[in-house]
Amino acid sequence: MQPRQEHSNSVIGIIGGSGVYDIEGLKNKRWLGVESPFGNPSDDLLFGDLEGQAVVFLPRHGRGHNIPPSEINFRANIDALKRSGVTDVISVSAVGSLREHLAPGVFVIVDQFIDRTFAREKSFFGTGCVAHVSMAHPVCSRLGDHLEAASHEAAIQAVRGGTYLVMEGPQFSSLAESELYRSWNCDVIGMTNMPEAKLAREAELCYATVAMVTDYDCWHPNHDDVTVDQVVGVMALNAGKARALIRHVVPMLSGDAHAVDCKCRGVLEHALITPAPSRDPALVRKLDAVAGRVLSR
Repeated sequence: MQPRQEHSNSVIGIIGGSGVYDIEGLKNKRWLGVESPFGNPSDDLLFGDLEGQAVVFLPRHGRGHNIPPSEINFRANIDALKRSGVTDVISVSAVGSLREHLAPGVFVIVDQFIDRTFAREKSFFGTGCVAHVSMAHPVCSRLGDHLEAASHEAAIQAVRGGTYLVMEGPQFSSLAESELYRSWNCDVIGMTNMPEAKLAREAELCYATVAMVTDYDCWHPNHDDVTVDQVVGVMALNAGKARALIRHVVPMLSGDAHAVDCKCRGVLEHALITPAPSRDPALVRKLDAVAGRVLSR
């Protein structure tokens, strides 16, 4: 099915691990399958209400974490959220730290990305309908402001601003790679937020990343190389803080009178370059949720 929620302003989408969804106070919970013309999303979506605000959760790797980063259908995930009425997306991701001061357990409200992935579909558009959106500022500063305020309220150590290097994976970095990324002034490294952020921008969704540090990658001389056990252990602690952050930020987003005017929601206004007579009707049909606002003109 393809549910679309009724809402007065915003519907908050949360992308992350399964531990993030067990939020105290989440009401009217139901898991629903959402079909997408771009294939299957990672899982069903969890719809609910938190303090009267509609929220939609999507397990990025599926419940049970059975989808590796390179095999995530990012296009279907973002399309499914858009079809479900989502307007604002908070992406919660485990990352390694490339900086001494970003210790395991610290949250980083990312403001920049370097995309080093190479095996993923990175755009909804293509032959038959070409579009170019700006990624100069790849996250929504309005969402970032709220996340920063919510982290203070929840007493979570969070750093505002940082560059997230997105690697292909699934292997962790070599020492040479880790040192290279540090020389580029990257702050954290992970495998999941690209092309997620690019696709959210194309879908005119406000998008922000909360990067939860689990380890020091492999560059740090006083720490062992990264292991899954190490990462999973810190992830469990981070999940509780992520739930607290979401509980605090959702009411802020619900009461944001400026959300409807956020520039993220109009980025396709001047992005389409293929004139209407030259557009592929089949691709246009697939873009009904992502770009229907501008393609229907």
